[in-house]
Amino acid sequence: MEEKILEILKDINEDLLTYSGDNMLDDGIVNSFSFISLISELEEEFDVEIDEEFYEAEYLGNKNRIISTIKMLCSK
Repeated sequence: MEEKILEILKDINEDLLTYSGDNMLDDGIVNSFSFISLISELEEEFDVEIDEEFYEAEYLGNKNRIISTIKMLCSK
């Protein structure tokens, strides 16, 4: 699962693999279009729905948070 998430992140923007901040959107690593594309690709790949409540940096702010959030959503 982690490997596939990292692959998706790389396709969106390779900088996401090394980004260590807390909010990739605010820090300009991705723009809003890329962020929505990321969410869409994650939903499609893992057959989950990422509700708007998870659009916050605490859930999708960097690769580690994305991995944790997708694992949590897949275990529901």
